[in-house]
Amino acid sequence: MTDVKDFFDFDDAEKCQALAELLFPEVTETPEQCLERFPKRELKEGAKVTRFAPSPTGFLHFGGLFPTTVGERLAHQSGGVFILRIEDTDAKREVEGAAEKLIVTLDHYGIKFDEGATADGEKGIYGPYYQSKRGPIYHVFAKQLVREGKAYPCFTSDEELMKMNAVDKKAEIKEKDWHFDAEAAREQMLDQRRFTLDDVKSSLEKGEKFVLRIKSNGSAENKRKFTDLIKGTIDVPENDEDFVLLKSDGIPTYHFAHAVDDRLMGTTHVIRGEEWLPSLPKHLQLFAYLGFKAPKYMHIAQIMRLDENGAKKKLSKRDMGANMEDYRRMGYAPDCVMEYVMTLLNSNYEEWHMQNPDKKYTDFPFDIKKMSTSGCLFDFAKLNDVSKNVLSRYSADRIYEGVTEWASDYDPDFCRLLTRDPEYTKRVFAIGRGGKKPRKDFGTWGETKGYMGFFFDELFSVTDSFPEGKSAEDAKKMLFDFAEQFDIADDQNVWFDKIKAIADKYGYASDMKAYKASPEAFKGSVADVSSFMRLAVTGRLNSPDMYEVMQILGYERVVNRINNFAKAL
Repeated sequence: MTDVKDFFDFDDAEKCQALAELLFPEVTETPEQCLERFPKRELKEGAKVTRFAPSPTGFLHFGGLFPTTVGERLAHQSGGVFILRIEDTDAKREVEGAAEKLIVTLDHYGIKFDEGATADGEKGIYGPYYQSKRGPIYHVFAKQLVREGKAYPCFTSDEELMKMNAVDKKAEIKEKDWHFDAEAAREQMLDQRRFTLDDVKSSLEKGEKFVLRIKSNGSAENKRKFTDLIKGTIDVPENDEDFVLLKSDGIPTYHFAHAVDDRLMGTTHVIRGEEWLPSLPKHLQLFAYLGFKAPKYMHIAQIMRLDENGAKKKLSKRDMGANMEDYRRMGYAPDCVMEYVMTLLNSNYEEWHMQNPDKKYTDFPFDIKKMSTSGCLFDFAKLNDVSKNVLSRYSADRIYEGVTEWASDYDPDFCRLLTRDPEYTKRVFAIGRGGKKPRKDFGTWGETKGYMGFFFDELFSVTDSFPEGKSAEDAKKMLFDFAEQFDIADDQNVWFDKIKAIADKYGYASDMKAYKASPEAFKGSVADVSSFMRLAVTGRLNSPDMYEVMQILGYERVVNRINNFAKAL
């Protein structure tokens, strides 16, 4: 039996050096040399370096767009740098093509990175920007931690190694449940520290694999004040867990990799979800052990939704609206989505935008102090309102471009109608645009078909019912009369005078004031006459300005639709 005094002494510099050479004989570079390859960024005072660092394990979640947008705004608003780093150290959970799709999706929403992974490679001098390609870098700092008595190997059974290697980024952020036995865990940890250099040599000669653990010197009883840029000042316990730094395949865990990468890439601010708060003690300890200054942290509240009972729930990846690719399929313009995100991120954004309706969200002075600490509520109704406001300010040309691009992917038949005569389609989209109160008929590209489909004979049909309580016989006579008098060359005043004359002829008030004063004196009003025409020409009781509609449809189609509808009555 090995005597206690023979166990490895972490305070013995000579033994620590020997252990480091045993574990990492191939590593000859020092941390100082490594740092020289990643020079300090020369940026103006106050410039922030932020990063979005997703795992390529699936689609981009709406909740992921939050820290991404915050990171982009903080970096670019301050004249700093925004980085895209792919944290692909968990090969078992990685989805093929996910990284590339994520990059394309972010680009679709206008998120621009200054350096990092790209659709066709990488850009920047602080790479590689895929963690799977940075293995030798992590080993340099892992060896240094061993050399300083701050990390040690743990040789275990294959079954235990599999469990350790199964620990992924997602699992690492989960808090210990109430079954956790702190005393047993502490004893197990101390037992793992009891080894000799001969034990290590023997295990390595046998080809046994090891995980590298940090040797924690903390106590959960000790707490320190920490300032989170969103949460404010909080109490953070010291880390007392010998967590894994390198898995048995030499790949780092998220904890270790992000600490090394954020230092080498010069990250000044880490923006992430509040579910990462339990990991903060580990990360602060790591930065201290590595001799690095920790970046500033911002832990963002989770995105919530209301369930069928009105209770707040976390927006999960299975919920509608979670997958950012869904918004493209549903036809939301990227500007609309980003505008909505800004309303959730800063409480004063809507007020600012009302005062600056023609400015882009990137002109808004984003302020992290205006961010919610309790969680934002995802609401499709609010998104649709925002979308209608945004699209109402688009030009007809821009609407045409957006709709046709969307329809080419998701509704090819509709796209063929839209592009058959581009100028005709643009005239339709131009109705009610411009001015202080533009029309707000649709909030997605997908809704445009229902809005303007009647302009195409292939899509035209009468979908609304004849107004209840109104005379079909009167409507029939009025419509035939209008068809006989209709002249496409009439200006709007002459056009409306003809409608008022028809109203008077059949006992309907042409003057709305007179009708409101004595409604019992008339069969109806000129508004009823207009509704008969609207139903005949557009198939519905609500539509854009009827004069403009008729001008675009042209004489023949207007007369044919009115006569066909009147005959059907």
